[in-house]
Formats: sequence, C-alpha cells, structure tokens
Amino acid sequence: MIKKLNFASIPTRDQDRALAFWTETMGFKVATDQPMGPNQRWIELTIPGAQTAIVLFTPEGHEDRIGTFFNGSFGCDDVDYSYEQLVKRGVEFTGPPEKQPWGTFARFRDPDGNTFVLSSR
Repeated sequence: MIKKLNFASIPTRDQDRALAFWTETMGFKVATDQPMGPNQRWIELTIPGAQTAIVLFTPEGHEDRIGTFFNGSFGCDDVDYSYEQLVKRGVEFTGPPEKQPWGTFARFRDPDGNTFVLSSR
C-alpha cells in the first residue's frame, strides 16, 4: 500500500526566484526541471537524505495559494542550530524557535511569502 509522500507542491509566482531560494539558500537539489505547459516548468527538488521531495509549481486556478501557510512541517534534528544557520543564509523567520511539550519549532518564509514550519520532535 502507500509507503511515502512523493512530493508536496509549493505555489510560486516566480519559479526562477523560488528555485534559487530552495537550492542555493535551503540546500535542496534539482531532480527535474522541465516544461509544463506554455508558461510554467515542473521543478522537482529533493531534500538531501529524505524520500519526500517538493515541487515548485502552481496549478492553473490556484494562484490564490501563493503567499499562504504551508500545512506541513520540515523536520530537523536541532531547530535552534538549523535556525541559526538559515538566518545566516538570509532566510526570513517570523520569530525565534519556540519550545513546546511535543518539540521545538520555528516559522520561516520563502520569497513568495509562503510560511513554513521547521520542527523537531
């Protein structure tokens, strides 16, 4: 049956700007970058060491999703360390890491204004 989530899509206005952010700043790797219709590309990125990928693609009619909250979480071993490293790379966080009974988390934004959670358990 189902074994994993293959990818999650991140809506974006400017695929080149998003590609630069997710590869150069966040350290993801390009798995594929190919035309997808007349005005977009299918850009699939892998997360080093993970099975799940992200896709920088906005389906037609879903442009209103750009700049919203991503309902998911990027996991890491140490949120405080990752937060410090990503801040040095220019990633915009909404605040410092917060500790909760279930783990630690911090929220960050990409260049399109999408908000993501970085967390550890």
